[in-house]
Amino acid sequence: MRLSTFFIGILLLSSKVIYSQGCCSGGSGSPIAGGTSQGVLSERQMEVNANFQYLNTKKFFTGDRRDTAKLFDDLQSKYLYFRLAYGVTKNLTMSVETGYFINKTQIGLRKKDTITSSGIGDLILFPRYTIYSKNTETKRTEITLGLGLKIPLGKYDDSTLVYTDPTTGEKLYTTSTPAVQPSTGAHDFIFYGFFYRGYPEKNFRIFMNALYVKKGFNPLGEKFGDYASVGLFVGQTFFKKLGVTLQIKGEWIGMVRSAPNIDLVAYYGFYKEDTGGRKILIVPQLSYSYKKFTLFALSEFPVYQFVNGSQVGSQYQITAGLTYRFMIKKKAVKEEKTPS
Repeated sequence: MRLSTFFIGILLLSSKVIYSQGCCSGGSGSPIAGGTSQGVLSERQMEVNANFQYLNTKKFFTGDRRDTAKLFDDLQSKYLYFRLAYGVTKNLTMSVETGYFINKTQIGLRKKDTITSSGIGDLILFPRYTIYSKNTETKRTEITLGLGLKIPLGKYDDSTLVYTDPTTGEKLYTTSTPAVQPSTGAHDFIFYGFFYRGYPEKNFRIFMNALYVKKGFNPLGEKFGDYASVGLFVGQTFFKKLGVTLQIKGEWIGMVRSAPNIDLVAYYGFYKEDTGGRKILIVPQLSYSYKKFTLFALSEFPVYQFVNGSQVGSQYQITAGLTYRFMIKKKAVKEEKTPS
């Protein structure tokens, strides 16, 4: 197995495209917007990948300072993420990815204000192509580019019961905060670059990636902020099976935009000026390989956060998963017998 493909299943595309009521920096969602390192698979190699991601945060910020004022008590989610990838050629890999939210919950300051949702997220089509590859006895170098499309499948306009008329029993609903919607409801374009330098004799590697997600407008006339990230990774393999990787990641999230007839304050209770921001994170990662399986886990630790206005920030995010890779054999071509 090529070293550049070893970490494909280890580093999950962990999203920071977060949007919550009055805040847009703290949550997690579709895992195609964050710091992964993905090269390409070998030709005819298949990858099946499943992950579980848990997020929880109670921290609020104004700018880069902790804020004691809170809009709600807690924001949390549990997310299952699946990826199926295939090495079409030695340079081209195609992956299809999707996920399911077991829950996305915003716990209010009062229990009756708690909002929750669940369901399927988005479908992601993500081809990647290696434009440069050079291998010598002492080092391996690769450059890979990717261009993907995120197609919304899940709910983006789920509603919450806010009032029941005691006389008629008529129920009044309002659109739930975007923080708990399984999808943004918009088509997004994904631009991706990956550089890898490995030293096989020392079982050591250094690599970096850059990712930009260009967001679209959803049917409600909302456009959640574009997303950009840059990650630097260093990794070492011990005992041929244990992988240790450390990532430093920088992230930027743009401000929410809306159509002229959409009042974000009336709909959700937040101003667009209180959306978007930037942060720096440290991400340690461990993996263990056995035959065709790789078990991995990672966690994100924010070391710096700056939010526009006042918002919830990042706190705890843990991801664990399993990857299975195998080769698909070519069908043998039967030779036709020539009549004598």
